[in-house]
Amino acid sequence: MSELVQIVDSLENKISKLLHKLDLLQQANTRLETELNTSKSNQNNSQQTVSEWEEKYNSLKLANSMLGSNTNKTEAKLKINTLIRELDHCIAQLAE
Repeated sequence: MSELVQIVDSLENKISKLLHKLDLLQQANTRLETELNTSKSNQNNSQQTVSEWEEKYNSLKLANSMLGSNTNKTEAKLKINTLIRELDHCIAQLAE
């Protein structure tokens, strides 16, 4: 009978250790999920910042082209032509 009591005690001890490990793993999982969400948020913010800077860079590049800079003159001309076509399209729609 004492062997059976030892086996039960041993099982209880092992179950207790497993439950403790489960609790620790759940806490670690929660912490990692929080870190992941924070990292995703930071990445989204960084991507948004990069997009804003790219837009500003393109605007500056276009402004430099319009101010007489020899670089990117064709790009400026293409942009102006696009804007003119858009205006013509709007005028045509208003005329209808």
